[in-house]
Amino acid sequence: MELTAAWVAFPLVLAALCVGSGLLVERLAGRALPDPLIPPLGCAAVIVVSQLSTLSEGTAELSAPLTGGLALAGFGLRIRPATRRFDSWAIRAALGAFAVYAAPIVLSGEATLAGYMSLDDSATWMALTDRVMEHGHSLAGLAPSTYEATLSFTLGKGYPVGALLPLGIGAGLLRQDVAWLIAPYMATLGAMLALTLWELARPLVDSRRIRALLAIGAAQPALLYGYYLWGGVKEMLVAVLVASGCAIAARSVGWGARRAVVVPLLVLALAAMDSLSSVGAVWMLPALGFAAWVSWPAAKRRLRPGTLALALLAATLAVPAFAMAGFISPTRAAFTSGTELGNLLGPLSAAQVLGIWPAGDFRLDPDLPYLAAALMVVAVAGAIGGAAVAVRRDTPGPLLYLIGTLAVAGVTWAIGSPWLGAKALAIASPAPLLAALGFAGRLAESRRLLAATAVATAVGGGVLWSNALAYRDVSLAPRAQLAELEAIGHRIAGEGPTLMTEYEPYGARHFLREADPEGASELRRRRVPLVSGELLEKGDFADTDRLRLGGLVTYRTLVLRRSPAQSRPPSPYRLTWGGDYYEVWQRPAGSRWDVLAHLGLGSRTEPGGVPRCADVRRLARKAGPNGALAAVPRARTHVYPPRELAHPPGWGAGAYAGKLVPATPGALETRVSLARPGVYGIWLGGSVRPQVDVLVDGEPVGSVRNQLNNRGDYVLLAEMRLTRGTHRMAIRFHAPDLHPGSGGEPYPIGPLALSRQDAGDTRVARFLRANALRLCGRRWDWIEALPSGARGV
Repeated sequence: MELTAAWVAFPLVLAALCVGSGLLVERLAGRALPDPLIPPLGCAAVIVVSQLSTLSEGTAELSAPLTGGLALAGFGLRIRPATRRFDSWAIRAALGAFAVYAAPIVLSGEATLAGYMSLDDSATWMALTDRVMEHGHSLAGLAPSTYEATLSFTLGKGYPVGALLPLGIGAGLLRQDVAWLIAPYMATLGAMLALTLWELARPLVDSRRIRALLAIGAAQPALLYGYYLWGGVKEMLVAVLVASGCAIAARSVGWGARRAVVVPLLVLALAAMDSLSSVGAVWMLPALGFAAWVSWPAAKRRLRPGTLALALLAATLAVPAFAMAGFISPTRAAFTSGTELGNLLGPLSAAQVLGIWPAGDFRLDPDLPYLAAALMVVAVAGAIGGAAVAVRRDTPGPLLYLIGTLAVAGVTWAIGSPWLGAKALAIASPAPLLAALGFAGRLAESRRLLAATAVATAVGGGVLWSNALAYRDVSLAPRAQLAELEAIGHRIAGEGPTLMTEYEPYGARHFLREADPEGASELRRRRVPLVSGELLEKGDFADTDRLRLGGLVTYRTLVLRRSPAQSRPPSPYRLTWGGDYYEVWQRPAGSRWDVLAHLGLGSRTEPGGVPRCADVRRLARKAGPNGALAAVPRARTHVYPPRELAHPPGWGAGAYAGKLVPATPGALETRVSLARPGVYGIWLGGSVRPQVDVLVDGEPVGSVRNQLNNRGDYVLLAEMRLTRGTHRMAIRFHAPDLHPGSGGEPYPIGPLALSRQDAGDTRVARFLRANALRLCGRRWDWIEALPSGARGV
């Protein structure tokens, strides 16, 4: 049901909004526009209108009904006959592109999102979308938190949010969390891109069937597809707006400076500026400049009052785009610094603009580089051939799109940062593909089937090869884990401040937003120091025993990842909820912190340990004559470091000390000796991509696939009852298969842990000061010194 809501209901709702709004733009233009351009124009109109409504907190929640009303008005005021239908082959092109973009998520069987371990910007997009749709650009009333800090750093500095507004409106209408709709939104933009490319290719290829195949192929260049799998909302949207602008500008050759050209171009340009600030205007310059150049002879003879009115209206509507961020984006430093890489490993190759890059991660060199280079040479020749066909057939649209976008991308590449240059290459990458595949289509129509087949196979095959590798290596978010955070967020709303001790930006920036969340290793307002006084680095994890009491006491609620290494939080906290992935610990509102000292035992991999008697005596002295000691008994966790496990020789050492990298199919094997029977959880540190099976004494007991974790987290492989004695255990790693995300660079793994007691299964025991030495020589999670009359134990 969730998959259906995300991938059927949302695209249909968004399509209805965009088509209706596009028909209204067509009405304002005063002339029937090409059918395939109606949805992109409508999407731009939705952005322009909702950008205005979300400027004020008082009108932000009216955005959805306002845009819905405009869409209905568009259907009612359309200037085309009601019996007119979109070309079926254009629709097939859109559905084909949509299917390609949907495949990595839909074929996983879960309504999730991509780019989980690659780039965490999607968590920020969620935070921005939620806030803008409910409160506009106001940050009033937000308590200090990671959520608040994220918004202050972006929205508070005027970060452009236009690209997120259709997503927020669709989510509001369906009452779905935006987290599950980001991927369907971008896939719908991919469908709109295919529609626009279908229209641009009309003068190149007469056959509607060939043009549909051409549009599907050109709509999925490898670099843009890679950004889609990273959550690149803006790159997808701007690619649609730029292509649509070129298609409209080409109409000025026959229509002149009429409303039919001016109105759509202004809507597209305004949407681009709302999405990228001034950079959006730069991307629209080729289309605007071409339309102005073609129309200038007629315009200078007679400057119509309507044209001046439109110019004034456009200037007024452009004010919001610059009023918030100024003429340049607030993140300008990341755009102009020659060393700013963002999440890149190094500057990308300019050749990636050709749309072919057969590598699972576009930041890496291609697989089979010589073959990839040969395919790119064919793509260059095909693009030149497509440009020649456009010149010969006297059609400006494809030529304007190719030259204009490459010019903007080239300038950006030359003067911008590598991070900005990569985005520019992605936005421009459909243009060379369109020209090359258009050339192949024209060859086919000219009966030069051998040449057509060669070009189409090289270019189209290169694109499919590239995106098949990206599909294989996609980093999919663990849906069930994030869904638990969504449920927890509703449960603890208003019961903050809240702390997460793992790095989980989707929790701290989005799902727990109503509980004032902070991540110990995230952007935050409070200091959360370790016992050593240091702060966690971004992306790191810390057990609660590693955090100073003074920092921990600030938080009423703790949302902790289940783990064999997780200690029970200090005594005033109580377990209020437990799930498969998380536990929620809270202390009553207004309760005192009756702890004089807290001694954490154990290590990074095992929560319990045996205290030194000297430490016990020290705690007893801290408690005072009438005080007490509190302690948590903790069963031993059986921990097996990778070096103690039998493993294939090719796995080698991992990126972190003591880890292994499962580079080939194979198994970890060991014998475990258990002194006590019970239900044990079998845990593996790290992440799992392809399927992993667990066998105990030769019998399969569990199976896991595609469970990605941040640093310090574990995968629960199975839970089962084990008898006392020795057992043979094997963790079998499969090879990548047809499931999305089953390939890619393997993550370091280890250790293997068997635990029969989670933090939530523990109980706090209390000892009088006189009996303190009874704590010596026994295994405890931690020990605390409590004053006389301490509560909460």
